[in-house]
Amino acid sequence: VCATKAPGFGDNRRATLDDLAILTGGEVITEERGIALNKVRPEMLGTAKKITVTIDDTIVLHGGGDKKFIEDRCVQLREAMERSFATFDKEKAQERLSKLSGGVAVFKVGGASEAEVGERKDRVTDALNATRAAVEEGIVPGGGVALLYASKVLENLETKNEDERRGVQIIQYALKAPTFTIAANAGFDGSLIYSKLLEQDNLNLGFDAAKGTYVDMVKAGIIDPVKVVRTALVDAASVSLLLMTTEASIVENM
Repeated sequence: VCATKAPGFGDNRRATLDDLAILTGGEVITEERGIALNKVRPEMLGTAKKITVTIDDTIVLHGGGDKKFIEDRCVQLREAMERSFATFDKEKAQERLSKLSGGVAVFKVGGASEAEVGERKDRVTDALNATRAAVEEGIVPGGGVALLYASKVLENLETKNEDERRGVQIIQYALKAPTFTIAANAGFDGSLIYSKLLEQDNLNLGFDAAKGTYVDMVKAGIIDPVKVVRTALVDAASVSLLLMTTEASIVENM
């Protein structure tokens, strides 16, 4: 017999225990349901092919629950995600769905020192967040080319006056900056790179700064989550507006 701590807290903990009961084919034993420990029968217990218990985690593999009940539970969780407007509730429902459907991966990060482990862990966390963002809103070619090609659309945008036209030009310049900066940091002529890309019509074509060649960014695996690109653009616009309405600012260099 091995006692472990139930995961989560509050309503989420109770829901997770219900998930575990369905996954293993057992029942949740609580006084709220009128079941005392001295009344537990063997048929009320669940089964699994393998259970690993450590000081931090409990991993249940290949639960013996009814597949139909598990699938029904997954359907309920998907419906709950669609109905929910709260990001926290959606994330918890997605986490529970992943565990029920067997889509859980465990990353063991190691290193020669605590600093190295922390740095590697941050990379894994960043990759995980990027993957979640990609699943949520999709992907676009990376290397800044998605924003670069978006600048072409603004060329035909009608403006009412000279001020609006100048504003559009500023945004176009900003959209070209990521591709320019990536190429320049790698030792290439950023202006030449983005000019060549804008001359063609393949929206997947980009510049691989690591190899110094033009490639299909999607096929090369150089991609960005739409959510990351969109959020970066919106936040940049917000900061720019703040600077425009500020009477004074303190900067490191002019």
